[in-house]
Amino acid sequence: MNFRTRVPVTEGISKIEHGSGIFLIGSCFVENIGSKLDRFKFKNLQNPTGIIFHPSPIRKFFQRLSNKEAFQEKDLIEFNGGWQSFEAHSDMRRPTKADCLKDLNLAIEGSRDFIENASHIVISLGTAWGYVYEGKATIAANCHKIPQSKFIKELSSVNEIINDLEVIDHAVSQINKEAKIIFTISPVRHLKDGFIENQHSKANLISALHQFIDTSNSSFYFPSYEIMMDELRDYRFYKEDMLHPSKVAVDYIWNLFSVSWLSDNSLRLNSEIDKIQKALAHTPREENSSDHKKFLTKIKSKIEEIQKKHPEITFS
Repeated sequence: MNFRTRVPVTEGISKIEHGSGIFLIGSCFVENIGSKLDRFKFKNLQNPTGIIFHPSPIRKFFQRLSNKEAFQEKDLIEFNGGWQSFEAHSDMRRPTKADCLKDLNLAIEGSRDFIENASHIVISLGTAWGYVYEGKATIAANCHKIPQSKFIKELSSVNEIINDLEVIDHAVSQINKEAKIIFTISPVRHLKDGFIENQHSKANLISALHQFIDTSNSSFYFPSYEIMMDELRDYRFYKEDMLHPSKVAVDYIWNLFSVSWLSDNSLRLNSEIDKIQKALAHTPREENSSDHKKFLTKIKSKIEEIQKKHPEITFS
């Protein structure tokens, strides 16, 4: 007897290799997948302007890349002695206007350069609830701890989200026509918006995303949200906050993503790299012992062997 339901995962088109460039942007779930890509030494770039939950500021990000539109002083706001932009996460907050502009524009330039040679773009959508700052016309990527009374909260409609996705798709194609876009819905629940409100938000994201993908030749869907909600529908698969996926859950979703989107060569290589990573994490009893030195020499030899076959891989 089967005691759980399994979410079918479609095999990806144009598989990811270790030498592929993978650009990731969106919710904090991007960092879960990104940490796996880092561990297994895939070439990738994650959230260059920080975590973004809503599709609208993600759209604006790609528009900037496509149009080569640099940040200007008018795009910044000063609050509590620091400078930031409503288009970026508070990670990009800087003490001076000049530093903020410099780092935002470096992130934009670096992102465009990376995407020009990337094979895949991974976009994780977190919520359809957005916050519009007074006097502004666009949804903020981050509120930067500015009082909520300064914002208008609104739920993006399915049609508004579809428009965001279409613009993202077009902008990516202007930079790199060959890149494949893998969309997913973050399995993290935004319960600060409310239980019912979170479901409404996710429903709008899912409806918009599937309507859009049905008409796109370069965009695909990976069911992170469905895997968490259906296969892993037990609180033992959550962290202590009961909102974020646990390590076990992230590992499980990563394994399904790997089978779906990684090439056979990369899957085999991951197995070799995993053994090396576990060995490197080993804590010796005696660092200066002859046995430990032999152990390190053996690991070094394995690393050199991999790098000889795959020069794109580096161990730091």
